[in-house]
Amino acid sequence: MQLVEPRPSRPMPIRMTPLIDVVFILLVFFMLTSRLLPVGHLELANATPDRQAADGQPLPELTVLNDGRIRWQDRTLAPEALVAELVRAGITEVNVGTRPDTGLGHFTQTLGQLDAAAIQGHWKRDSGTTP
Repeated sequence: MQLVEPRPSRPMPIRMTPLIDVVFILLVFFMLTSRLLPVGHLELANATPDRQAADGQPLPELTVLNDGRIRWQDRTLAPEALVAELVRAGITEVNVGTRPDTGLGHFTQTLGQLDAAAIQGHWKRDSGTTP
């Protein structure tokens, strides 16, 4: 009886057509589901309607300017000075607004500084529409 050795199997060729189909479908999916808005024009849908503090007074309104300073009670202050005054006054919740030319970086830095001082900031939009 003679033993027959199996022949080495030849590797299967890789078919490219299904691979290209899958890549094309993924490309179309990501193109249709992504939004191509510049980051500088990002609008947050977190508007706070006319809320009131626990004592019934309206929340203080801060406006972030395009140079990073903040307007509050007809005064313009640097963020650090404003946060110190809010803490001194015992304010724990504010509405934060922006001007149309205010950069996203200034807005997020302001929210970060308020959060670090345990002051809850709500974004107050001027318009009721989102993109």
